[in-house]
Amino acid sequence: MSVNSSTPYGGGYPGAPGGHDPYAGQGAYVGQGAYAGQGGYADPGPGTYADPGTYADPGQYADPGTYAGQQDTYAAEPVAPDPVDPEPPADKPAEEESGSSKGGRLGAAVTFLLPTVVAFAMILRGIGDRQLWRDEHATWWAAQLSFHDLSMLIRTIDVVFTPYYVFMHLWIAVAGDSPTAMRIPGAVAMAAAAGLLALLGRQLFTTRVGVLAGLALAVVPITTRYGQEIRPYSFAVAAVLLSTLLLARALDKPSFKVWIAYTLSVPLIGWSHLASLAVLAAHLVMILIARRSGDKIVSWAYAAAVTLGMCFVVPMAVSGSGQSGQIAWNQPTFENLLEFPRDLFGSWEVAVPVMGLGALGLIFAGRWALPLAVWIVLPPVVTYVTADQLHLFLARYLLFTAPAWVLLAAVAVGRIAGPVAGAKAGSGAAARRGLGWVLVAATVAGIGFQSLPAIRETRQNPWGEPDYRRAAQIIEAEQRKGDGIAFSGVMAERRGMDYELRDDAGRPRDSLMYRTPQEMGSFGALECPDPAKCLAKAKRLWVVTTTLDGKPYSGMPPESATAIQKGFRVVKTRKLKYLQLVLLERKPDAKAEDPSDEKDDAAKRKVHT
Repeated sequence: MSVNSSTPYGGGYPGAPGGHDPYAGQGAYVGQGAYAGQGGYADPGPGTYADPGTYADPGQYADPGTYAGQQDTYAAEPVAPDPVDPEPPADKPAEEESGSSKGGRLGAAVTFLLPTVVAFAMILRGIGDRQLWRDEHATWWAAQLSFHDLSMLIRTIDVVFTPYYVFMHLWIAVAGDSPTAMRIPGAVAMAAAAGLLALLGRQLFTTRVGVLAGLALAVVPITTRYGQEIRPYSFAVAAVLLSTLLLARALDKPSFKVWIAYTLSVPLIGWSHLASLAVLAAHLVMILIARRSGDKIVSWAYAAAVTLGMCFVVPMAVSGSGQSGQIAWNQPTFENLLEFPRDLFGSWEVAVPVMGLGALGLIFAGRWALPLAVWIVLPPVVTYVTADQLHLFLARYLLFTAPAWVLLAAVAVGRIAGPVAGAKAGSGAAARRGLGWVLVAATVAGIGFQSLPAIRETRQNPWGEPDYRRAAQIIEAEQRKGDGIAFSGVMAERRGMDYELRDDAGRPRDSLMYRTPQEMGSFGALECPDPAKCLAKAKRLWVVTTTLDGKPYSGMPPESATAIQKGFRVVKTRKLKYLQLVLLERKPDAKAEDPSDEKDDAAKRKVHT
């Protein structure tokens, strides 16, 4: 009879008919009684280890009397017990949520792709409908420059966005500069952020928490808003989540490859937006917790990774510190601090439930509560306190804190269906686990419903932004050869109209531009010092004005306003959204020069050459 075969055993368990406990009073694996020819294995009766060759190997049991049942004096040496896995630490997920039970690579792929696809679908709808606003015009303008002109620009302004502008320059060269084409990279980054948040929730807590967090992020208004933004904020969110996920994996299953990947993710954070580097404080807390748990190497690995990664960011940050004046306009008040939750999530209807649940989620987050608390609290507090010096307290600069709030909210909801952290994470009855997935669907639907008004608003032109698109359509329909154009206001009118008229070969000549932005190494041009002479070539003049007082010339230098009023008369005025378009023609007594005799000058050229 083989030792691996099933053994009939009629009396080995108390409670069976005629049964007894063969181990009563002896204790398991003590080397006495049970293996000394007594008790459970003493009966040589039928079916009970009757094969005489079963234990015949003398190399295994050198004592010939061990199983003979004849001499108790030759008791067997104590048999070492099989290793017993210790109880998992309180901060580790239970076996039910181990890598294999989570589905391995397939489970990770589904966890990532589901929120990513939902987020991308939300962002893609109407992605090209909304007009570019002035910050997006700045991205387009910088990305259109040659690398030589871009190098001149970053010497004076926006050096911290250099990696993003270079990337967009390459992207536009391939995909074009339509609103849809330029918004696709940000849409992909923001959609990927939803998937990365799901993976992070899966890594730190349970699959259910991760999926809920990713889907919730996919439907909040900020995902659509900044996924359709030609600025680097969506890249900052994705970089922060990728870096945090890599660190969490490095702490769970350390490997050289994962630490190298984490090292490379650090400069990605800084290159997308310097303010996002504040998340490294939360990373440091994660390292300190791991070190306190007994990992003595992790602090050295983290120090090496961050030091090496920051080597690629510090030069840019040092250069950017001398350009902080470009955001000196950002002077937050206490009212801005109170409105920060609404600005961060896009509406109070979303901010209140998400942040309320997020605060509750800190109670159930286990050892990850402190890092997540640092992630959501420290950046806003520090940037608000240092606002007079750094001018970084702005919701879009701190967008990377929103996913942490969403993850904590998912923790709070997920806890209803069972533990989400510690040794029993993911455990519970099947009915309760099923309830958990019902809660996932209900929570995502609820947040999505609350987000609908704000999402509709994000697909419209931002409040206060002029309707340059309509102004350009009117000019293209009514322009004539020899027309000029001038600008009045403080809303980057020249850059906005330059974008909308970028494909118009017969566009009006920028009459008052004396030095191009390329020549200035700036976003703005230098106005003509002798307006009357610069305007002499124009037979008609289009004035694009965004002044709030309704006076079309109040937003330009007095000399320019005087020259226009002296040499031209108003033909018609069109009032558009936050913009006036005034068409003027030269007065009969004012002579215009023949445009065919023009020589090349700054005013004749497009802003981009």
